[in-house]
Amino acid sequence: MTIKNRICSVKKAGFLDLGIRKLFQNPKKILESYIPNGMTVLDVGCGPGFFSIEIAKMVGETGKVIAVDLQDGMLQKLKRKINNTSLKNIIYLHKCRENKIGLNKKVDFILIFYMLHEVPDQLGFLNEIKNLLNPEGKVLIVEPGFHISKKDYEYSIELSKKIGFKKIEEPKVFMSRAAILKKNE
Repeated sequence: MTIKNRICSVKKAGFLDLGIRKLFQNPKKILESYIPNGMTVLDVGCGPGFFSIEIAKMVGETGKVIAVDLQDGMLQKLKRKINNTSLKNIIYLHKCRENKIGLNKKVDFILIFYMLHEVPDQLGFLNEIKNLLNPEGKVLIVEPGFHISKKDYEYSIELSKKIGFKKIEEPKVFMSRAAILKKNE
C-alpha cells in the first residue's frame, strides 16, 4: 500500500472543515492550555487548516504557525481561507515530501492530529519531530479511536519513548486517543 492510499484526499477535505466538528473537536478547547501568545507552532498534516487558523489566533501577531501538508491541494485550500486576512502574516504554508517534513526551524509546540497512522516510517518521522522541537517544547499526538486500534496507538507512543520522548499527559479528545509528549532530556 502506498502512502497515497492512507491519506485523506483533497476531495474529502470538506468533511474536515464541517462546522459541526467544532462541537466535538474544538481547536481552542483542545489547545488553549498548551499554546500561549507568541509561540511558534507546527501543525503537521494541517489539511485545509481546521486547527491552523485557530492556532494562529492563539499565537497572535507575535507568533507563527507553520502549516505542513503533503498535498498541495490542502495547502491551497488553507491559502484561500487566509488570503486577504491578517492570518496570512502568521500562517506559513509548507509542502512536505512523502517521507520528510523538510524544515530546520525549531518550534515550541507540534500538533499531529489524526495523521500519525498515515506515516509509513513512524520512527523516522518521530525522530524528525524531536529534532524540530525546542528543548522545553511539547508534542500533541491525537489519533482516531474509531479507526486506530489501542494496540497500534500504544505502539506509536512506545516508539516515541524509544527515541527520547516521555508522555506527560493524556488529554481528553472526543472519540480519540491523545498524548502530550516532551523530550526526556
